[in-house]
Amino acid sequence: MLQRLSLRFRIFLFFGLLVLGAVALAGGALFYGYGRADPGTDPSSYLTAFLVFAFLNSGLGIGVWLLFDENVAKPIERLSADLRMRAHSGVDAPVDTSAVRYLGDLGGAVEAVSGQAQASLEDVAAGIAAETERLNADHARLTALLTEMPIATILINPAREIVLYDGQAAEILTPIAPPRLKAALDEYFDAAAISTACAEASDQNCEVTCTLPTRRGSIIHKAQVKPLADTGHLVFIEIPERADPAPGARPLVFDFNLISSEAPTDIENTDLDELCFVPFDTETTGLSVKDDAIIQIGAVRILRGSCVPGEELDLFVNPGRPIPPASTKVHRIADSHVANAPPIAQAGRAFHDFAKDAVLVAHNAPFDIGLLKEAESEIGRTWTHPVLDTVLISAVVFGVTEDHSLDALCARLAIDIPEEDRHTALGDAKVTAQALLKLLPIVKAQGLTTFGQLRAATARQAQRLYSGSNT
Repeated sequence: MLQRLSLRFRIFLFFGLLVLGAVALAGGALFYGYGRADPGTDPSSYLTAFLVFAFLNSGLGIGVWLLFDENVAKPIERLSADLRMRAHSGVDAPVDTSAVRYLGDLGGAVEAVSGQAQASLEDVAAGIAAETERLNADHARLTALLTEMPIATILINPAREIVLYDGQAAEILTPIAPPRLKAALDEYFDAAAISTACAEASDQNCEVTCTLPTRRGSIIHKAQVKPLADTGHLVFIEIPERADPAPGARPLVFDFNLISSEAPTDIENTDLDELCFVPFDTETTGLSVKDDAIIQIGAVRILRGSCVPGEELDLFVNPGRPIPPASTKVHRIADSHVANAPPIAQAGRAFHDFAKDAVLVAHNAPFDIGLLKEAESEIGRTWTHPVLDTVLISAVVFGVTEDHSLDALCARLAIDIPEEDRHTALGDAKVTAQALLKLLPIVKAQGLTTFGQLRAATARQAQRLYSGSNT
């Protein structure tokens, strides 16, 4: 039971017991003395002495506890968080010796051990970097090869979820819905046509030609579907006229671990590594959930512990009202930027499609989620996604007394925020994603390995932190 309590709270209980024990002993001693006093002795003097002692003793106990908490308990908690960051998130920040000055040589010892470990990690990282460079070169060659072929390529697993798509496939999928790994191909094309083509290809064990109407039925694509043993199907979509790739076209995107992927049936007991996360951020006309509106949405997707290259959302939103100059000073978005942007009804649906079957992640999530919920009637969608808040995850890792603003958290985790990206929706979403990826290994090392465990831990911090504002 006590192991579930924080170190600082356990120390508080320890001092509380000392104070109560001293008061109880003093009360017992005074009662014993009064029992041995002459008959008729006025008990008020004994009671007064007891009350004075209880008051002074409590004050002394609280004072000593405050000193111990500030100079011993807090530094130990901070040192533990620093060690977990170094061990699980690769953060190589020096130990703040001024914060642990009353812990003897513990700070120096931690610095020495961490330095030795970091040197070993750097040797390993050098080897990994060389191998990564080679794999990136192979990836670039494969991407260039597929780009030269006038055909879009999509690999789906047995559940008809996307495992791989190239840049040309992304251009075909984008007008229908945002391209996403692990998204069902049924979200883009007619489900019956896909099912029939996959069944025929598997039954005949050969490539079959078919037509794939888009989900809205406005465009029909010619395609070939080829079975791949028990790993799914390759879908080749013909491109009528070869055009130069659009500026910023996506590279080849894939995750072969998704071939055997199964959708979680109970998210509370699902391992954090198995979830899809969508860190996002909004820029708004002001700071009121009820009275202000979204003017920009930015989001990225995380699968299996890394951001998916190219799977980003960056949308301006026309709020249907002027943007106050005071807000423009913060996010640098003026009326001219959103004049031709879609309204929240259209932009909200695009984001809803992008975040389907994912855990939404935001820094100070109640504000961003509140804005989306306020716009549900306009969007025509409900926001029932599970949600995580990096403010609360930070509180779980570093304790509630630390600064949990996005800037402070990034400084603590050694995350660089380019000035031009700060207070842009996509820039803050990317930073939130980086923070999440560095925080998750730490919380897993604390024993919070499932979504339910992490959500329960963050819920315990929510009331205290959100009684004020953490932005």
